[in-house]
Amino acid sequence: MEAAQRLYEPEEYLALERAAEHKSELFDGRIVAMAGGTLAHAQIAANALVRLGIQLESTPCRALGSDAKVKLATRRSFYYPDVTVICGDVQLLDKHRDTLLNPSVVIEVLSPSTEMVDRIVKWGEYQLVPSLQHYLLIAQDEVCVDVYTRHGEQWLYTRYTEPEAVVELSAIDCRLRVGDLYHKVELAPEEPEEAEQG
Repeated sequence: MEAAQRLYEPEEYLALERAAEHKSELFDGRIVAMAGGTLAHAQIAANALVRLGIQLESTPCRALGSDAKVKLATRRSFYYPDVTVICGDVQLLDKHRDTLLNPSVVIEVLSPSTEMVDRIVKWGEYQLVPSLQHYLLIAQDEVCVDVYTRHGEQWLYTRYTEPEAVVELSAIDCRLRVGDLYHKVELAPEEPEEAEQG
C-alpha cells in the first residue's frame, strides 16, 4: 500500500521553491518536480515566445517564458507554463514578485509524461482563472495545436493540424501561423505501417 503523499500549503511550497535549485510545481497541495524537456519542446516554446513578443511589443501585453510562475486562485496549485501572456496591470501574489495571478494566455508544449496532466488537470483548473482567455496545447511529435478560447461562460475548442493554418488569439490581437510554431523543429518520421501477412 502506497504511503499518502504529504499535502503542502501554498506558503510552505513557496518557501521551499524559492530556496530550491530546480523548479517544482504544486498540484493541489502536492509537490511535483519538473523534468527537463527535449530540444523540440524548447524550440516550440521559443518560437511561440518570440512570435508573440514581437506582436505584443507596442501593446499593454507581454509574453513571458517558463520561469513565470502562475498561482491558481481557487486551488493550492502553482504552475510554470511554457509561455504566459499577461496584459495591463500585472497582479502578483506577494512582495517577492515571482508569482502571477492574472494570465491572459497560457501555452503548454505537450510531453508524453505530462500530456494528460496538461489536458485534464491543468486545463480543469485554468478554466477557473477569470483573466484567462486562451489556453494552447502544442504537440511536439506532430503538427497539432489545440486551442481553447473563452466565450463568456463557455470555452470554444479548435484543433489545427495544417502548417498554413493560423491560430487567432483574439483577446490579445495576435496571430500564430502553425508552421511558424514548428520552425526548426525536427519531427520524428512516421514509422511505415507493416503489411498484413496473408
